[in-house]
Amino acid sequence: MGKRILIVEDHADIRRLIRMTLEFEDHDIREAANADEGLVQVREWGPELLLLDVMMPGSMDGLGLCRLVKTDPTLGRPNVILLTARGQSQDVEAGMNAGANAYLLKPFSPLKLIETINSLED
Repeated sequence: MGKRILIVEDHADIRRLIRMTLEFEDHDIREAANADEGLVQVREWGPELLLLDVMMPGSMDGLGLCRLVKTDPTLGRPNVILLTARGQSQDVEAGMNAGANAYLLKPFSPLKLIETINSLED
Protein backbone atom coordinates (compact mmCIF):
# COMPACT_ATOMS: atom_id res chain seq x y z
CA MET A 1 0.00 0.00 0.00
CA GLY A 2 1.24 3.46 -0.85
CA LYS A 3 1.48 6.57 1.25
CA ARG A 4 -1.14 9.19 2.06
CA ILE A 5 0.27 12.18 0.17
CA LEU A 6 -1.05 15.74 0.29
CA ILE A 7 -0.06 18.09 -2.54
CA VAL A 8 -0.23 21.73 -1.42
CA GLU A 9 0.30 23.93 -4.48
CA ASP A 10 -1.54 27.05 -5.64
CA HIS A 11 -1.17 26.30 -9.37
CA ALA A 12 -3.76 23.72 -10.49
CA ASP A 13 -1.70 22.62 -13.50
CA ILE A 14 1.32 21.82 -11.30
CA ARG A 15 -0.90 19.90 -8.85
CA ARG A 16 -2.27 17.91 -11.79
CA LEU A 17 1.23 17.07 -13.08
CA ILE A 18 2.36 15.94 -9.64
CA ARG A 19 -0.79 13.83 -9.23
CA MET A 20 -0.25 12.22 -12.64
CA THR A 21 3.35 11.40 -11.69
CA LEU A 22 2.32 9.80 -8.40
CA GLU A 23 -0.65 7.86 -9.73
CA PHE A 24 1.73 5.27 -11.19
CA GLU A 25 2.48 4.29 -7.61
CA ASP A 26 -0.20 3.04 -5.22
CA HIS A 27 -0.58 6.28 -3.25
CA ASP A 28 -3.69 7.88 -1.76
CA ILE A 29 -3.41 11.46 -3.02
CA ARG A 30 -5.28 14.59 -1.98
CA GLU A 31 -4.76 18.22 -2.96
CA ALA A 32 -4.99 21.67 -1.41
CA ALA A 33 -4.68 25.02 -3.20
CA ASN A 34 -3.00 26.87 -0.31
CA ALA A 35 -1.38 26.31 3.08
CA ASP A 36 -4.56 27.10 5.02
CA GLU A 37 -6.49 24.38 3.13
CA GLY A 38 -3.47 22.13 3.56
CA LEU A 39 -3.52 22.56 7.33
CA VAL A 40 -7.20 21.56 7.43
CA GLN A 41 -6.38 18.42 5.41
CA VAL A 42 -3.43 17.58 7.69
CA ARG A 43 -5.68 17.85 10.76
CA GLU A 44 -8.57 15.86 9.26
CA TRP A 45 -6.76 13.28 7.14
CA GLY A 46 -3.27 12.88 8.59
CA PRO A 47 -1.10 12.47 5.49
CA GLU A 48 2.28 10.78 5.80
CA LEU A 49 3.90 13.09 3.25
CA LEU A 50 3.35 16.71 2.25
CA LEU A 51 4.53 18.08 -1.08
CA LEU A 52 4.59 21.80 -0.37
CA ASP A 53 5.03 24.76 -2.65
CA VAL A 54 6.92 27.47 -0.75
CA MET A 55 5.36 30.60 -2.26
CA MET A 56 1.57 30.59 -1.98
CA PRO A 57 -1.07 33.24 -1.35
CA GLY A 58 -2.95 33.29 1.93
CA SER A 59 -2.15 33.78 5.58
CA MET A 60 0.63 31.17 5.54
CA ASP A 61 3.22 30.05 3.00
CA GLY A 62 4.75 26.62 2.57
CA LEU A 63 7.57 27.30 5.03
CA GLY A 64 5.03 28.28 7.68
CA LEU A 65 3.02 25.11 7.15
CA CYS A 66 6.18 23.01 7.17
CA ARG A 67 7.32 24.58 10.44
CA LEU A 68 3.86 24.04 11.97
CA VAL A 69 3.52 20.34 11.05
CA LYS A 70 7.06 19.62 12.21
CA THR A 71 6.66 21.28 15.62
CA ASP A 72 3.08 20.30 16.53
CA PRO A 73 3.06 16.62 17.57
CA THR A 74 -0.74 16.48 17.23
CA LEU A 75 -0.31 16.84 13.44
CA GLY A 76 1.59 13.55 13.12
CA ARG A 77 4.88 15.11 11.98
CA PRO A 78 4.62 13.97 8.33
CA ASN A 79 7.61 14.03 6.01
CA VAL A 80 7.77 17.24 3.96
CA ILE A 81 9.24 17.82 0.52
CA LEU A 82 9.38 21.49 -0.45
CA LEU A 83 8.85 22.21 -4.15
CA THR A 84 9.94 25.66 -5.23
CA ALA A 85 11.58 27.81 -7.86
CA ARG A 86 13.61 29.52 -5.13
CA GLY A 87 17.03 27.95 -5.34
CA GLN A 88 19.38 30.37 -3.60
CA SER A 89 21.39 28.83 -0.78
CA GLN A 90 19.54 30.95 1.81
CA ASP A 91 16.19 29.63 0.44
CA VAL A 92 17.32 26.02 0.76
CA GLU A 93 18.67 26.73 4.24
CA ALA A 94 15.36 28.35 5.29
CA GLY A 95 13.48 25.30 4.04
CA MET A 96 15.67 22.86 5.89
CA ASN A 97 15.53 25.02 9.04
CA ALA A 98 11.71 24.90 8.81
CA GLY A 99 12.00 21.10 9.09
CA ALA A 100 11.76 19.95 5.48
CA ASN A 101 13.01 16.45 4.74
CA ALA A 102 13.90 17.37 1.15
CA TYR A 103 13.98 20.39 -1.17
CA LEU A 104 13.29 20.10 -4.90
CA LEU A 105 13.76 22.93 -7.35
CA LYS A 106 11.13 23.57 -10.01
CA PRO A 107 11.10 22.44 -12.69
CA PHE A 108 11.92 18.95 -11.43
CA SER A 109 11.65 15.69 -13.31
CA PRO A 110 8.93 13.19 -12.38
CA LEU A 111 11.66 10.60 -11.83
CA LYS A 112 13.47 12.88 -9.38
CA LEU A 113 10.23 13.41 -7.43
CA ILE A 114 9.60 9.66 -7.18
CA GLU A 115 13.24 9.02 -6.18
CA THR A 116 13.00 11.68 -3.47
CA ILE A 117 9.73 10.24 -2.11
CA ASN A 118 11.18 6.73 -2.10
CA SER A 119 14.31 7.93 -0.30
CA LEU A 120 12.14 9.04 2.65
CA GLU A 121 10.64 5.58 3.20
CA ASP A 122 11.47 3.99 6.50
